[in-house]
Amino acid sequence: MLNEVDLKRYADEAINWIKEYVEKVHAKGVVIGNSGGKDSATVIAMAVKALGKDNVLTVAMPCNSISKDLSDAKLVADRFGVTMLEIDLSDSYNKMEEDINKVLENNKIIALNNESKVNMKPRFRMTCLYSIAQTLGYLVCGTGNLCEQMVGYTTKWGDSASDFNPIANFTVDEVLAIGKYLNVPDEILVKAPSDGLGSLSDEDKMGIKYSEIAEMIETGDTKNSKSKDEIIKRFKSSKHKRALVPKFYFDRKNYLVDLY
Repeated sequence: MLNEVDLKRYADEAINWIKEYVEKVHAKGVVIGNSGGKDSATVIAMAVKALGKDNVLTVAMPCNSISKDLSDAKLVADRFGVTMLEIDLSDSYNKMEEDINKVLENNKIIALNNESKVNMKPRFRMTCLYSIAQTLGYLVCGTGNLCEQMVGYTTKWGDSASDFNPIANFTVDEVLAIGKYLNVPDEILVKAPSDGLGSLSDEDKMGIKYSEIAEMIETGDTKNSKSKDEIIKRFKSSKHKRALVPKFYFDRKNYLVDLY
């Protein structure tokens, strides 16, 4: 983990980077999904410091999810004085799942499995955020940390999608430290990281600890050999989530690229 001096320096640089990036693309502000967790809370704190509270819109999007997360999201919004929209996606999601399964059943195709249904929810949420952002002339600010990315604990085109991400190069412990530095409520920071879609924490679902992922990032090793194998396996299998979309290429003249 970064030492305290470097951590605060990089946090301040990231905050300035938010301001510069938003100004560079002439956006009017940012939209942030407010889950009531440490990552989104820290990003909200950073964005408010960079842009001012009036230019930060947060959106809570319960989707058959844990009710406590909504009250935590309100706590974060109140702490930083930002507007929070509450958009319950549960009914819309249920209808979409029902409609898809009905067509699959009619065509004698197996019904959606549990993993696909879990991943539909963050994609649905990101659709919501982008719709609001485009309407307002805002950018969607990402909230995924480095540890999640390295083991693919993200949904492709869901929570991994954004216009820019100020915490993408910080580990979980570093995000927590930045959150503390920026006065994120303690009850948010001590809460076990979870996607809010079930009773298990992120670490329970993965079978590995974020501290072990951070240790692998920082040293290339971790004391738990079983965790090390699992982290390496997840890192390799999730490379496609960190890469640009593969495109078929052949050599051709393209005046737009060459001239402009």
